[in-house]
Amino acid sequence: MDRREFLAGAATGTLGTLAGCTNLLERQSTRAPPLVEDRPDAVYVPTHVEGMEMVGVKSSGRYSLALFYSFPHRFWLMDDDRTNKVEIGSEDSLHLMASVWDAETETAIPSSNASLTVEQDGGTVVRKRMWPMLSQNMGFHYGDNVALDGDGVYDATVAFGPVSVRRTGEFADAFEEQVSPSFRFEFRRDALEGQVSFEELPDRQGERDAVEPMSMDMAPTPQLPPAEEMPGTTLGTGTSGDARFVATLLDERPEGVDGDGPYLAVSPRTPYNRFPIPMMALSATLERDGETAFDGNLTSTLDPDLKYHYGAAVDGVEDGDRLTITVDSPPGVSRHEGYETTFLDMEPVEMDVTL
Repeated sequence: MDRREFLAGAATGTLGTLAGCTNLLERQSTRAPPLVEDRPDAVYVPTHVEGMEMVGVKSSGRYSLALFYSFPHRFWLMDDDRTNKVEIGSEDSLHLMASVWDAETETAIPSSNASLTVEQDGGTVVRKRMWPMLSQNMGFHYGDNVALDGDGVYDATVAFGPVSVRRTGEFADAFEEQVSPSFRFEFRRDALEGQVSFEELPDRQGERDAVEPMSMDMAPTPQLPPAEEMPGTTLGTGTSGDARFVATLLDERPEGVDGDGPYLAVSPRTPYNRFPIPMMALSATLERDGETAFDGNLTSTLDPDLKYHYGAAVDGVEDGDRLTITVDSPPGVSRHEGYETTFLDMEPVEMDVTL
C-alpha cells in the first residue's frame, strides 16, 4: 500500500476492515482492562489483544522499515533488573511502532536504536526515542505512545541505524549507515475506532501461553528457526526465566568473528512464538574432565543464518562436555503485557553435550 492509497482509505473510512470499539476518550478504561491477579512469573496470555494498521513500508539498501499504529496502551520499561509500568497518558493519541528487517533475507534487526519525529505543517509535534519492545502479536519492534495535535495529516520520520551489534556472514559489512524514511498519514480519532480491533480474552487471560503472532502481508514475522532447524550441530536446549535457550556449534567461524576454532552460538527466544530476546548479557563455560575448556562472554550478533544470537569462538566442543550459559544481566528490552513478569530472574542454563 502506498501513501496515496493509505490517505484515500483513511479519508473514506474504508482502510480499516476490523471491528470498531467505543470512543477512546470516553471509554479510555476499556483500552486497559484490569491486569490479571496473581500473574505468573512466566509468559502469560494478556487481558486483551489490539489490532494495528500499517502506514507503509520503505526500503533503502538492505534496510526495510515498516510503520504501524494502534491504540495507546500500557507497557513496561526495564529499570535495572525490574520492570516499570508506563500508563496510558490522557493526551496520548496513538501507539506508533516500527519494524526493521533485512530486505534480502527478511532477518529481523533487533539491535539498534530508533528515533521518531512527527511533524504537521512544518512544525514538530513529537520528537522522541522509540523504545525497543517485545509484544506477543508483533514480536520485537520499536514503539511508544504519542500525543498528536488533534485530527489531521502528519508526517512521521523514523531514524534508524547504524546497527551497533556485531554482524557476521554476509551482514559483516552491512547496516553501517543510518536511514530516515518518512511516512505521511492521516489521524482521525473517530476513524481509529473503526480501523483497529480490540478483543478482550476473559477465558484465556493469565494462562501460561501466548497469543499467536499477527500475520502481515508486507512485513515478515520476526521468528527464530526451531531448534532442529538451527545451523550447525545442536548441543542442547534449556530454560531460564521462561526464556528458551538453544546452543549450536558451527565448525567454521562466520566471517566477522575473531579467534580460532569453531563457533558456539546461543539463541535465546520467547516460548511459544520463538521471538528473539535481545539486549541481555550472556557468558558461557565449557567444562571437560574437571577442567575449564572455555570461559568467556558471548557477543550479541546478527547473522543471516543464525539470526540474532550470542556467540564466541571456542577451542572445541567434545562429547560429554558440560556447557553452562550464565545470564549476567537480564534483557533490557521493554515489554508489552504478557512479557512484563518474565525474563527477569534467570538462573544459569546447564547442558550435557552429546555429539
